[in-house]
Amino acid sequence: MSNTLEGKRIFITGGAGFIGSTLAAKYLDDNQVTIYDNFQRDSISKSNILDHPNLAVIEGDILDIDSLNEAITDSNIIIHAAAIAGIDSTVRHPVSTMEINMIGTANILRAATKLKHVERFLDFSTSEVFGSYAFMVDEKSNTLTGAVGEARWTYAVSKLAGEHLVHSYHRQFDIPTVTVRPFNIYGPGQVGEGAINIMIRKALAGDPISIFGDGSQIRAWCFIDDMIAALDLCLTRKEAIGESFNIGNSRAITTIYGLAQTICRVIESKSEIVFRDPLSADIQLRIPSTEKMTELFGFKAKTDLEEGLRLTALWIDENSKELPTIPDIFNISS
Repeated sequence: MSNTLEGKRIFITGGAGFIGSTLAAKYLDDNQVTIYDNFQRDSISKSNILDHPNLAVIEGDILDIDSLNEAITDSNIIIHAAAIAGIDSTVRHPVSTMEINMIGTANILRAATKLKHVERFLDFSTSEVFGSYAFMVDEKSNTLTGAVGEARWTYAVSKLAGEHLVHSYHRQFDIPTVTVRPFNIYGPGQVGEGAINIMIRKALAGDPISIFGDGSQIRAWCFIDDMIAALDLCLTRKEAIGESFNIGNSRAITTIYGLAQTICRVIESKSEIVFRDPLSADIQLRIPSTEKMTELFGFKAKTDLEEGLRLTALWIDENSKELPTIPDIFNISS
């Protein structure tokens, strides 16, 4: 496969979401792209691609195997981004989280085995598979979860099960799979439960920014353009097949409290930062090692945190009237 996607039939589950719609926009001019989504998260309506002649949009449920089999026909690049995500959605809907993330992944893999010419199957896992304390974790680091019964971990467990299933299909059926573990992706186009998205919207409005816990939780933040560049390598380089990759920016590190302060400074906001009791178990430390991407492909994230925040704030400010309302209960320590 050459180092570009041209003339392909690309199928994206969850393609109306933040990352899915951004990937679709990247490939539309040179490929036929089908987005399959139930539109619980809708970033695509804020983009300019809906009228593109190479785009097909199918409203469907990843749990509906018959609809999925019909929609995926003749696809040769499959990107599986559909999932229940976000700590608040997970806590409110743990059963749906488990079913959609596990059964949905099984469904799309079964559908892929029926196709004649699958060139790449890209699956989205999560950095949460590394547990509460993850410092410079690489792809061979042990995966960990918290106590059974703590709703937060249903998401990590469901995505980890999906990872094992994807690797199993690669071994048993020779599906050319790649798994990615995103570490705190943000940027223009994001709607819903993203800490930076929520904080910036609060700061632009001058509203209080709530932090759940003491704000000492440490994260590494990766701008969407860097994420898309990494995904492009995973979709086009043969060395990626059968592998898992951490995708993040280990140089853009701050505490949650430091993030809120930086946002207020960058956009010159006077918002008050207030602390609340945590809503659930939390991740105290999450920083990736991305050396595998660097060694194989020469990839390193380029966008520093302040520049990414400026670009994100500009997009949010320009689209603020069309963005959905954010309830104040959203846990933005994640």
